[in-house]
Amino acid sequence: MNVVMIGSGYVGLVSGACFAEFGANVTCVDKDESKINALLNGEIPIYEPGLDELVARGVAANKLSFSLDLEQAVGEADLVFIAVGTPTRRGDGHADLQYVYAAAEEVATYLKGYTVIVDKSTVPVGTARQVSRLVSAANPDADYDVASNPEFLREGSAIDDFMRPDRVVLGVESERAEASLRELYRPLNLIEAPIHVTNLESAELIKYASNAFLATKISFINEISQLCEKVGADVHSIAKGMGLDGRIGKKFLHAGPGYGGSCFPKDTLALIRIAQEHGCSSRIVESVVEVNASQKARMVSKIREALGGSEADKTIAVLGLTFKPETDDMRDSPALAILPALADKGAVINAHDPEGVKEAKPLLPTTINYCDSIDEAVKSADAVVLMTEWNQYRGLDLARLKETMNGNVFVDLRNVYEKGMMEEAGFEYCCVGR
Repeated sequence: MNVVMIGSGYVGLVSGACFAEFGANVTCVDKDESKINALLNGEIPIYEPGLDELVARGVAANKLSFSLDLEQAVGEADLVFIAVGTPTRRGDGHADLQYVYAAAEEVATYLKGYTVIVDKSTVPVGTARQVSRLVSAANPDADYDVASNPEFLREGSAIDDFMRPDRVVLGVESERAEASLRELYRPLNLIEAPIHVTNLESAELIKYASNAFLATKISFINEISQLCEKVGADVHSIAKGMGLDGRIGKKFLHAGPGYGGSCFPKDTLALIRIAQEHGCSSRIVESVVEVNASQKARMVSKIREALGGSEADKTIAVLGLTFKPETDDMRDSPALAILPALADKGAVINAHDPEGVKEAKPLLPTTINYCDSIDEAVKSADAVVLMTEWNQYRGLDLARLKETMNGNVFVDLRNVYEKGMMEEAGFEYCCVGR
């Protein structure tokens, strides 16, 4: 099958490379000439474990290519996926669909023969039908179907998520479109991956509902962590006791500085706006967003209290900047809310991150010092703040760390370490919900 992926960002590049691994002939198209040139030179514009090898394998097998020429690619395509950005629209929280609609109108003019146009981007309910209207208006004679196939990729494990999915959701309106998509995903039959076929609106809403529910679990356990600190309970034990209930499950019950990334923040806001547009209540999701914002603010207070009430003129070593490990994504990372607040009050911040420094620099105060090593970051520090649970930070040499620092404060926002062990090593240890 000939597949075109419009957009060579995170979703488009990962999905395109994986479809090529399935055996499809995939062309990733993007308007960003520098990005396409980089990909043609074997350079991967994002950090995702294993993606460079997967892309190289697809290119070597002549199954994966990159192009600026949408016309030629679409003219030969059986399926065209729209995988462009849908960022939060400034001012109102809605998903910005200008790139989706622009892609749809451009694709319409190049269609030749029956083609399935697939929304891969996360889009509000009704987007697929609007795409269909735009295509029909631009090319009344086009032979096509529009489908919705939302992605469920976790940054840091996206390839495995694609190759071994919990489910594949297909929103379709015709047997022909369903058959084309089933053929594309046929390699997953070997592992009996569930393929859930539904209508367009349901497919679009499944993605938002899923992300909002996961975000709810995070905000719930973060709110419980506050209560744990007040009453002397251990949020780890609470989460384990809850997670053993099969109806609840243990995933996403990890207390920390709040969720971030490319999905949860924008998808919760978009779902609230979708509900408002249709006259429906979304009080739970609204509370989730509020709790997440307050959790990030609470982390600033936690660090300040650990430093004796003021961070002014204190040197803080920050370990981790990205919103989660195994990615360079800084979008809505807790660091973006926490570090500026500390810097504004006079803290000297030495930051280290294995992959995120390049992305972090334009987003954080210019006063922050970026360090090439953990040793450089912690040298003469009054406190260490573990912000992101990269593996490099899970087995720190505590004796060496203590010797290198000026102070002995260790603020663990990811609950990586145990209090007894840290206190035995000579640290004033502060964590979340324990």
